Amino acid sequence: MSTAADGGDGRNHRKHTRDLHRRTVGSVSADLAARSAGPGLHLPASSAVVATMSDLDELARAMPETTKETSDDGRPAYLAHGKVFCFHRSQRRDAVDPETGERLDDVLMFRVDGPDAKELVLADPRGVFFTTPHFNGYPAVLIRIPDLAQLDRSELRDLVVDAWLTRAHKRLAKAWLSQHDAASD
Repeated sequence: MSTAADGGDGRNHRKHTRDLHRRTVGSVSADLAARSAGPGLHLPASSAVVATMSDLDELARAMPETTKETSDDGRPAYLAHGKVFCFHRSQRRDAVDPETGERLDDVLMFRVDGPDAKELVLADPRGVFFTTPHFNGYPAVLIRIPDLAQLDRSELRDLVVDAWLTRAHKRLAKAWLSQHDAASD
């Protein structure tokens, strides 16, 4: 609920929730950048398991009050209170294979926490994240499903959590973050 003390629009509450999130589980952008730092291609640690679509389904559905919708052609979309935070895109003319020119049908979209987070994720040296003109100015990044294999499960978890936090009700997000902060102590 907004009050006169926070300008009436909830800005201080959103800032507090974002700050708590960054202190608690860290930003996916910063985490991905730290994991990917250094020369050469980043490969998941040998003890880490590479991420899969099954992992995405499990991780997304584990977030509180998340629902999964499936399109007629079987593409999943994950929603928090009716708002999409991750989905498997259908073929679009703005995402094409650079070698064949064919429209890509294996692209996932993840919401991010604004333009700075988007730029940080897109700067990942592995080159697995991208955007298209359709998403210019929109807080989301794209990744091809085969490129999930370049992420480990914990990186995928961070993507899912951060995406979910952008769409979850703020009170629920704050409670979830507090609970997971206490669990990590």
